[in-house]
Amino acid sequence: MKVALIQLETILDRTPRHTRLRAAAQVMTAAEDGLGSQLVVLPELWAHGAFDPKPWPELAEPIDGEIATTMRAAAVTNGVVLHAGSIVERAAGGEYYNTSLVYGYDGEDLATYRKIHRFGFDQGEAAFMAPGTDLATFELRDFMTERPVTTVGLATCYDLRFPELFRKLVDAGAKIVIIPAAWPARRRGHWRTLLQARAIENQVFVLACAAVGTQGDLEMSGHSMVIDPWGEILAEGGEDEEIVFADFDPASVDDTRERFPVLRDRRL
Repeated sequence: MKVALIQLETILDRTPRHTRLRAAAQVMTAAEDGLGSQLVVLPELWAHGAFDPKPWPELAEPIDGEIATTMRAAAVTNGVVLHAGSIVERAAGGEYYNTSLVYGYDGEDLATYRKIHRFGFDQGEAAFMAPGTDLATFELRDFMTERPVTTVGLATCYDLRFPELFRKLVDAGAKIVIIPAAWPARRRGHWRTLLQARAIENQVFVLACAAVGTQGDLEMSGHSMVIDPWGEILAEGGEDEEIVFADFDPASVDDTRERFPVLRDRRL
């Protein structure tokens, strides 16, 4: 499986249309330069910013809004499964959520995930947005045969600090977990350690796509990573905009779990 993680910088001075089209262009680049990338991932809140809540009420969209329309078209045009990062969702009842959107090769809605753990300690995201309540997984299928390849679980940024969520995703069948993020650079050491820990303890592939640049006077971490079930980093980005590519076999999760069957020894 070939995957591409797109490290984007959020620049709110751009028009929303410019931002959307620029992201779609990066999806096209990821599909072309990745020589057949099957799965493409964008960061958390790439269109809205994660650390300046002032624009959120104006920029928020429903899950069938303009970002969704543009990203769905990008998935179809480029023949990829697209995790379109997350948006500030304005729900029908007036609540706001940090919501991830995933589209199939044919534009099908594969998954929607409302971030469960909100960051901010009663400020920012934690004050403005409602918490999600449901796990989200989807079946990744082969483009040609439509046969299931593997099950993918979803998490977002701050979720990374809550290992029980990842264990529940494993119980739901996940063998890959995708984590879009806007993670501060000053806690980059935590980013790396926690990503490897989640991969090792759950014996899954972790695909973590991080924002770069500056948001709300905070430097973003970058260093998007693809990590295997043994905790080995297969690919890693730097601190600027780039696309991180990796190629791996999802079936190796089963082999890892068979050769080192720690999950069957759970007692709690």
